[in-house]
Amino acid sequence: MTAATPTPIDPEELLVKVKAMYRAVAEAPHDEFHFETGRPLAERLGYPPETLDLLPHGAIESFAGVGYFFDLARLEPGLEVLDLGSGAGMDAFFAAQQVGSDGRVVGIDMTDEQLAKAERLRAEHDIGNVTFQQGRIEHLPFEEASFDVVISNGVINLAPEKDTVFAEAARVLRPGGALAIADIVTDVPLTEAIVSNVDLWASCIGGAPQQRAYQQAMEGAGLHVALTKSNPYQFLSDQARGASDTFGVKSVSVLARKEEGR
Repeated sequence: MTAATPTPIDPEELLVKVKAMYRAVAEAPHDEFHFETGRPLAERLGYPPETLDLLPHGAIESFAGVGYFFDLARLEPGLEVLDLGSGAGMDAFFAAQQVGSDGRVVGIDMTDEQLAKAERLRAEHDIGNVTFQQGRIEHLPFEEASFDVVISNGVINLAPEKDTVFAEAARVLRPGGALAIADIVTDVPLTEAIVSNVDLWASCIGGAPQQRAYQQAMEGAGLHVALTKSNPYQFLSDQARGASDTFGVKSVSVLARKEEGR
């Protein structure tokens, strides 16, 4: 299955399931999920504890990312950053620490409860260089060449139209800009039984593409893959772990750059 292959699921059913899953992550982050959440996960993935100490606790407790990519992104003061699927805001707040008061970070998410939590935390902690917007990552509400860097953590695998997501990321990036992401991919194709299971999609497994197809989708959007690394990420439930072991489901971080002429 390539990133462009139609998926045997109902997109609207998937949308409802994903929103419900991440509503729970926002409102009850200590409940049990197929995946880990919170600070222990963030530290194991590579987030520096001293920087996490500077971020709102509420954002960290609802963190459900799958990897660490800021070492690849190498954000600098003054840069403008877009976070695709920003959730409760941990990565957006982390990026804000790096770009400083002269930079800005915009988080986009489709789940009302995640956005409300992120905005509440932003206001409570008076973080002035971050904003959050409602939206879908397949249809970004921004003009062309609006950002220097696009980031995303464990989100693109949830989108049925991954080619469209990468095309949109490339559109809003400035020439030479960077895409720095962590996501779930596979070594071999998933079975139709897994791909048609909306529960496994919402848990970051059912929508995971083959790693080669994933990178080809980036390249097709004009995003040249520069670096890739594996992440120490594990699923929790027996169902998710079984699929992971059988199909080589894993987390990778990727740095890609938009071609200068596009």
